This record gives sequence, C-alpha cells and structure tokens, in this order.
Amino acid sequence: MKKIIEEFFRRGLIACGFGPIVLAIVYLVLQNNGAIETLTVNQVCIGIFSITALAFIAGSMNTLYQIERLPLMVAILIHGVVLYFTYLGTFLFNDWLKLGLIPFLIFTGAFVVGYLVIWVIIYSIISKRAATLNMLLEQKQQSLGEM
Repeated sequence: MKKIIEEFFRRGLIACGFGPIVLAIVYLVLQNNGAIETLTVNQVCIGIFSITALAFIAGSMNTLYQIERLPLMVAILIHGVVLYFTYLGTFLFNDWLKLGLIPFLIFTGAFVVGYLVIWVIIYSIISKRAATLNMLLEQKQQSLGEM
C-alpha cells in the first residue's frame, strides 16, 4: 500500500508540474508591486492553482490501475467519477461554468463523450500491443519447439 501511495504522489506531482505555480507567484508579485493593473490577477492565480490541483488529481488517479485486487471496471468507474467531480468543481470554482441545467448537461455530455473517446483510443492501442506481443510469444515458442 505504501508503494501505491508513493506512486500516487509521484504521478500527481509529475502531472501538475511547476510552471503554473511559478507563473502564479510571478503574477502575484507583480500585482503586489503595482506592475499589473489591467489583469485580474487573483482570478488568473486562482485558475492556475486550481488547474494545478486538478492536474495533480488527474495524474495521480491513474494509480488505481496498479491496484491488482481492484477489478478493471471498478477502477474505471472510480477514476471517471473522481475526475468528473474534480473537473466540475474546478469549473464551478473558477466561474467557467455557470449554474443551470443546460450548462450542466452540456458539461456532463462533453465529459462523458471525451472520457469514452479516450478510453476507446487507449483500449485499441493496448489491444494492438497485446496482439503483437502474443504473436511474438507464439513465434518464440514455435522456434523453441523446433530445437
């Protein structure tokens, strides 16, 4: 379990990166020194910090697939639900999504379609790699059997 937790934080930190945090600090320093007057720096910084947190969560959630006792469909469901609420919360927090049924339905539809498209792409790539590996193993076994 300790290894999974370490991997969770490692992947999260890799995903979030430090660029947005540095940019937010620079904007805050510039605002505090009066160098920026036309930008709403607080909104930019809140956006950057919240996106960094979102990226951390999104990157670290991939560790679910390393938990062997967890069935794949359960891992996909947990992953999707956590990402959905993380994205929804971030969008609402930053006022990028207005409250209302239509914006909520559009967001939900876009998220579900995007999530499914990504999984179809991942599934097809993994299936092709598995087929190639199986073919190579079969060839290797045949060549060993001929010896």
